[in-house]
Amino acid sequence: MRRHEEKLKPDQRLKLLAYFQKYPALQVIWEFKQKLCRLLLIKHRTQKQCKRLIPLFLKYVQQLKDSPFENLSILGRTFESWSSEIVRMWRFTKSNGITEGFHNKMEMIPRRAFGFRNFENYRLRVRVLCGLIRP
Repeated sequence: MRRHEEKLKPDQRLKLLAYFQKYPALQVIWEFKQKLCRLLLIKHRTQKQCKRLIPLFLKYVQQLKDSPFENLSILGRTFESWSSEIVRMWRFTKSNGITEGFHNKMEMIPRRAFGFRNFENYRLRVRVLCGLIRP
């Protein structure tokens, strides 16, 4: 159920189809999830292409919000609150992953040192561990 459709092996696909015969309502939800995942995995599009994707995304969000299932409705509201960021993801390729990585290293330093008494020692340790200066 959690795998993407294109990553299913033939035996897994058969098991999934048998499962859907037993619980047909889940098939509708799973197919919707597959369409939404395909849409969210799109990256690096032109402005014109993004203008075509936005109404489709908003339609999916509205369907989620209108769902009788509370969890799907909550998911729809979450997507709605993040909609501008999701749309920006299609158009722009920048990521703050490097910044987050440095931030994670900086958070780990005091944990390993059980606190620093001197801020200058902390600053030097950050610079060394983040590769800004050589030890």
